[in-house]
Amino acid sequence: MGELIGIVLAGGRGTRFEDGNKLLATVDGDPIVSHAARSLDVDSVDHTIAVLGHDADAVEKVVAAHVDETTYNPEYARGQSQSVRLGARAASERDADAAIFLPGDMPCVDETTVERLVEAYRDGRHDVVVPTSDGQRGNPVLFDAAQFDTLQELSGDTGGRAVFETADVHRIAVDDPGVHLDVDTVADRERLRQSDCVG
Repeated sequence: MGELIGIVLAGGRGTRFEDGNKLLATVDGDPIVSHAARSLDVDSVDHTIAVLGHDADAVEKVVAAHVDETTYNPEYARGQSQSVRLGARAASERDADAAIFLPGDMPCVDETTVERLVEAYRDGRHDVVVPTSDGQRGNPVLFDAAQFDTLQELSGDTGGRAVFETADVHRIAVDDPGVHLDVDTVADRERLRQSDCVG
C-alpha cells in the first residue's frame, strides 16, 4: 500500500482579511495555519507538505513544526489552483496512492474527519472523497493518484473542484462543522474565537 500525502494549501494572499496575513492570525493562541496543519497530523496520513507562497518565510516559521516538509509556489498570485498543482506534483513524484488537500485558512477540521476520509478511500479507491456536513460538501478533499495529472492542469482560483464534474466522487457524512469554517475576514476570525471549534 502506497503513501497517502497531506497537502496544506498555505500560499494565498488572503486579500479580504483586513489585518495582515490571515494564516498568521491567531485563534486559541496559535496561528490559523498551524491549526489546519495539525488536522492532517493523523496516523493514516504518511507525509505532510505545506505549499507556501505569500509571506512564505513567516508562514514557514509557524507551520514547519507541524508538517514534514514545505515547498514554495512562485505562482501563488495566480490563484489556489497553482498551489493545488504543486501539491499534486509533489504527491506524484513521491508515487503516492492519494493526496488529501486542506486550505490553510480552515483551522477547525476535526482529525477524525481526516481519518474517515482516508478509511473510505482505502476501502473503495474512489477518485475523490469529500466530507459533507448538513448536506453540504466541505474540506479537506482526497484525490486518488489517477487525478494527479488533471490537478496539475488546473488554472484560476477554483482549486480541485473542477475535477468533480468528471470524477467518481464519494461523499462521507461527518458530524464536523469545521469542514465549512474558513477565515476570509477579521469577522470570521472573531466568530471562531468565540466558538469552541479549536483548542
